[in-house]
Amino acid sequence: MRTPSDWPRNRLLRALPPADLERLMPELEQIGCAREQVLMDADSPLDNVFFPDSGVVSVVAVYADGSIIEMANIGREGCTSVQAIFGAHRSSVRLLVQIPGGATRMSRAAFTGAMEATPSFHGLMYAYAQAFLEQVMVSVACNGAHSLKQRLARWLLMMRDRGDDNALHITQNLLGEMLGVQRPTITNAAREMERAGWIKRGRREVTILNRPGLLAASCECYQLVRTRIAFHLPNTYA
Repeated sequence: MRTPSDWPRNRLLRALPPADLERLMPELEQIGCAREQVLMDADSPLDNVFFPDSGVVSVVAVYADGSIIEMANIGREGCTSVQAIFGAHRSSVRLLVQIPGGATRMSRAAFTGAMEATPSFHGLMYAYAQAFLEQVMVSVACNGAHSLKQRLARWLLMMRDRGDDNALHITQNLLGEMLGVQRPTITNAAREMERAGWIKRGRREVTILNRPGLLAASCECYQLVRTRIAFHLPNTYA
């Protein structure tokens, strides 16, 4: 007999009534996610939905020249492939593991079956779709309205919210790609934050030393995203 300790750590799945989650368990597979692993590429079959248990998955747009930019990120409060909720069969985006960790994988067939057979799952996924869409809209507005320093502070805070410690295993090169700037630009912004005592930079990680400092430097979009997720999905965000 399984106990709650055997259930996935993903907070979206844990928001289901226990009996409904227990019925889904045979359809759920635990997997590991390596740094910069592509879980699904743009224009590929949408065969699986991933529910991060730890770490963070970025939803990125891929351009003709190979460059990428982040549109949203997903941690243990959510799931990937929101398009599957509306019946899509192919992915329009790349799913890139930003912070390594684990995830719960569910086949698209099982996902669709649960949407049809389990009202609580259906309602939860639609609530998440609303929260995810609002995160994307805030991200678009933020990219146009706020400085790189503000956006970097917001991004680091969001990563910390989804993780288990203050050390974020991320390279500055990938960080620059996610925020749509060249590496020297992101390096200068990170160096300024390091001098302020808010973060410590390593070769392949950034450690948060002063969360209040980052909060003061961040734009209002950070709290706005948290508020909107909490509105649609109480108790799923850190």
